[in-house]
Parts: sequence; C-alpha cells; structure tokens
Amino acid sequence: MQANAMETTHPPTPLPHYSRYQLFVSVAILLAFITGAEILAIWLPWVHWFLIAVLVVLSLVKFSYVIFVFMHLRWDRLLCTLLFVMGLLLAGGTGWALLRLFAADDSLPLTSQTEPPPAPALTPPQ
Repeated sequence: MQANAMETTHPPTPLPHYSRYQLFVSVAILLAFITGAEILAIWLPWVHWFLIAVLVVLSLVKFSYVIFVFMHLRWDRLLCTLLFVMGLLLAGGTGWALLRLFAADDSLPLTSQTEPPPAPALTPPQ
C-alpha cells in the first residue's frame, strides 16, 4: 500500500510564461543590436565582397525576425506562410531577371546614334 502512495503523480511544472509584449521588446532590442553591427561593419576595413556578404546575412536575419514576429506570421496558418514565401520568391525572381536583362550589353544605346556629327574643319582664309 505504501508503494502506491509513493507513486503519486505530480502535475508537470508549468514553463515560464512570456507575454507577446516581452517577445516584441526582446526582438526589437535584438534588431537594434543587429543594426548596430551593420553600421559597425560598414566602418571596418574589410574586403568588399566580405562586407557585402555580412550585410546580406544580417539583413536576412532582420527580415526573418520582422516577418515572423512583427507581421504575426509565426502564429498564422502554414498556408499563409507558404503564400507569403511564394510571393516573395516571385518578386525576387522578377527583380533578378530585370537586373540581368538591363545589365546586358544589348540594352545599351548604340553609340553611332548618340554621338554628335563631327565639327567641320576650319581653314584659314587665303
């Protein structure tokens, strides 16, 4: 009988409750630190390609926090997240295609049409 008394189940201890307000404030502080790191990275004498890579990664982290926390995408259904990502990929692909299209040499104007005609040569009077 005493064995049954020792085997009493205890309710699980609740996890600490964090409100959304605390989450928003902590994410805002994190975003401020990331922005400070971006500003600091600009002033450091790094190689150009490495600086661009660091800034892109930090911007993607900030973008992810903003869309998942502040746009409430974290608490939405999966369908909403998929629709958002599909639109984002479509817009990014369109922007990439336009940048590639207008960076091509074929999109530059012809130089023969933009050059003014040569000035006539002046000859001294005789």
